[in-house]
Amino acid sequence: MAARGERLENPVTGERLVWRATSAETGGTLLAFDFSLRVGGSVPLAHVHPLQEERFRVLAGRARVRLGGRTVVARPGDEVVVPPGTVHRLWNDGEEELQAVIEFRPALRLEQFFEQLWGLARDGRLDKRGLPSPLQLAVMAPEYLDEVALPVVPVGVQRAALALVAPLARARGYAAFDPAYGPRL
Repeated sequence: MAARGERLENPVTGERLVWRATSAETGGTLLAFDFSLRVGGSVPLAHVHPLQEERFRVLAGRARVRLGGRTVVARPGDEVVVPPGTVHRLWNDGEEELQAVIEFRPALRLEQFFEQLWGLARDGRLDKRGLPSPLQLAVMAPEYLDEVALPVVPVGVQRAALALVAPLARARGYAAFDPAYGPRL
């Protein structure tokens, strides 16, 4: 279970986080963490949080955030709010490490998602962009579609498509959850 002060790192994408407030501490109302991203780094791809608001407050460096149909450049002191269901992607657009505080309301199971995905990264099971294989994705993505989804394709369509591939993935030994990476919430 995530604990205040615990650090997670994704060696593939260069993302790091340190939990500030966990779902358990806040009764599920808030998940907050200090976030760092190496120069030139980015989150793996554009995505949406269907039910959550996300806030970035830049402490150091410079972030470029693709937010819906526009691009926002955020510098120290700037805050970017991503409403639920808004397509977005974050890059380190500066010449120094990006440091920010990121908050999600409500927390849902996003900390479990990070623990699982970044556990796969530590074990060398993500591609160079930071994405799982299609079969891993087929069993993992349905677990977290309330937290993270692909843009453009409706979540219901994503669920249906993933359900077609998931039996093959499970038959080949892929699992949606690995207890070695953290507890199930």
